[in-house]
Amino acid sequence: MPSMIRTTTLPAGEAVPVLGQGTWKMGEDARRHADEVEALKLGLDLGMKLIDTAEMYASGGAEEVVADAIAGCRDEVFLVSKVLPSNASRTGVPAACEKSLRHLRTDRIDLYLLHWPGSVPLAETVEAFEALRKAGKIRHWGVSNFDTHEMEELVSLPDGGYVQTNQILYNLSQRGPEFDLAPWSRQRGIPLMAYSPVDQGVLARNASLEAIAARHYATAAQVALAWVMAQDGVIAIPKAGKQEHVRQNAAALDIKLTPEDFADLDRAFPPPTRKQGLQMI
Repeated sequence: MPSMIRTTTLPAGEAVPVLGQGTWKMGEDARRHADEVEALKLGLDLGMKLIDTAEMYASGGAEEVVADAIAGCRDEVFLVSKVLPSNASRTGVPAACEKSLRHLRTDRIDLYLLHWPGSVPLAETVEAFEALRKAGKIRHWGVSNFDTHEMEELVSLPDGGYVQTNQILYNLSQRGPEFDLAPWSRQRGIPLMAYSPVDQGVLARNASLEAIAARHYATAAQVALAWVMAQDGVIAIPKAGKQEHVRQNAAALDIKLTPEDFADLDRAFPPPTRKQGLQMI
């Protein structure tokens, strides 16, 4: 168990843990509900106080899993949820937010994200987010799956500068954001939130990672996760539906990668040398 979870700071000045918990694919099977709740609760006990979910996940089912997990400790949790682009209009955003609040059984969402760019004008979504923030329904807002040019458009809008994070696909297999999006975000103090930091389990079976993991008496998945958390201004949100995996994720915080490790990882997973379009799943 890590002695203390490191934090990074949102533009608003609030510190959030660099290791949180994802919930994609939770809430899809009632038979797994209790195990998923217990996994999230264990994560909270281990200091992983940021939980990420979305209205899209199991059509609100994941939010209901989260509600059970945070019952009795809501004030200790930094709660993230997301609105679908199809609901990102001036009237759709508040309606979707109220539905998420009901599923989550809470009176506010700490960070509310636009799940990916859509057809609704971005200025309209920002206006709706700001109205929710001023009403106290959300404390902060941000975006997800936005590439550099989309972030530039966003921050050029009135109130666009209030964006607090950009949640993206980022892991050793998907290093494209390092070419331009990550430097752009760091320069502006906007943390990236990395989903699928172990590439949906693919990196857990990688021979190069296993060799590095052996030096640390760890697993390949833990090394992949430790690498993501070692990046400046990046928050990792792995999903773990079982308590064993939650403990392994938390233990990744104690892995101190060496210069040799980073060099070996760069050889196995070369950083980008040109612009690559942002990938999403």
